[in-house]
Amino acid sequence: MQMDDYKINLPEAEMPQEWYNIQPDLPRPLPPYLHPATGQPVGPQDLAPIFPMELIQQEVSQERYIPIPDEVQRLYRLWRPTPLRRARRLETALKTPARIYYKDESVSPAGSHKPNTAVAQAYYNKVAGIKRLATETGAGQWGSALALACNFFGLECTVYMVKVSYHQKPYRRSLMHIWGADVYPSPTDRTQAGRAILAKMPDTPGSLGMAISEAVEDAATHPDTNYSLGSVLNHVMLHQTIVGLETQKQLKLAGEKPDVLIGCVGGGSNFAGFCFPFVPEKLKGRELKIIAVEPAACPTLTKGAYTYDFGDTAGLTPLIMMHTLGHSFVPPGIHAGGLRYHGDAPLLCLLVHEKVIEARAYAQNPVFEAARLFAQNEGIVPAPETAHALKAAVDEAVRCRETGEAKVIVLNFSGHGHFDLAAYDAFLEGKLQDIETDPEEMIKKALEDLPRFPK
Repeated sequence: MQMDDYKINLPEAEMPQEWYNIQPDLPRPLPPYLHPATGQPVGPQDLAPIFPMELIQQEVSQERYIPIPDEVQRLYRLWRPTPLRRARRLETALKTPARIYYKDESVSPAGSHKPNTAVAQAYYNKVAGIKRLATETGAGQWGSALALACNFFGLECTVYMVKVSYHQKPYRRSLMHIWGADVYPSPTDRTQAGRAILAKMPDTPGSLGMAISEAVEDAATHPDTNYSLGSVLNHVMLHQTIVGLETQKQLKLAGEKPDVLIGCVGGGSNFAGFCFPFVPEKLKGRELKIIAVEPAACPTLTKGAYTYDFGDTAGLTPLIMMHTLGHSFVPPGIHAGGLRYHGDAPLLCLLVHEKVIEARAYAQNPVFEAARLFAQNEGIVPAPETAHALKAAVDEAVRCRETGEAKVIVLNFSGHGHFDLAAYDAFLEGKLQDIETDPEEMIKKALEDLPRFPK
């Protein structure tokens, strides 16, 4: 690598051949998923109606590395390895001595990191003989990624898209339709869960928890259909680690070691995939700041309780130990639709609870301001979700300017914002509202609905 390079590219031959599984390296074991009816740990037979056995095994595996199947590798090569970029113009604009790098996951066909697990999940379901996958999506990045993956493997795809995003982001729907998926604004009248929610809240903007309920019910009631989740679960975090593993190799090529790692968090997939491969270094004593960034309107890690809760609104999923705002919590309709989730990945939540990872929350307008600064200097328009990570990176770089420290700041650029220009219009016109939830009201009320066990 030349000292003035803007991109650190990894040859295809150097792409990781295995995913990294953080479970053997956790500071303490992950609490088990619990059956909602019994309070007992969930077994493979409980998950088999909606997941293929290979993914169930990955969910609980204690193997540190899991081979990436050849068919998945071949599809990854359509866009992987992704570039690690040096944000030199942003550094100059901020007058910072810090060196800022970003892993550019926006170059995938779907425009985000999501296909890393979508392709893997579609592959394992195809091998298991499944004909159709049902899923939920917030901003539409996951839905479009799974539509792409199902298209590659000849599977049907049904997407329950959170209603507010369904209307805010019509071109994400268009992308899913191009790749052959059926897309419905959730909650719908197609499922019992959706009908019950609409009867209670006919004007609801929807939420990821509601859409998950519908997708899980759809899968559980059709024998040829499985459920596919774009975040939260352990096997999803596993598949995404190809991002961090590539980043490690690219930083080595650049002769750099990170001081600060940053990712945005909705459910945890892009953050975990980027940061988890670095966690063992921190656990061994290396000084490394790892920052998870979420919206102030949905402050799961910063204001949620660390306890067992359902992953969905209707209570169809197992109970998961995680930071949660309560499964009945309905986040405001902010433009970072992918970050509107009441809970987070249990692996991520454990590391936040153990203070291995730091969590921050930002309001919309400062996040979009950071995104505009980035776009004007680096040229790429970030997704609103990604912009949360950029805001933290800008803050860290400004801190370096004040202290004179030349730290290495690396963030995951999880997706572009080409389908989010209406949100940017609202920001530029001064119409974007900074909505922060009231922890004494909305969150407290939702936490009252937490399940009553385990005792």
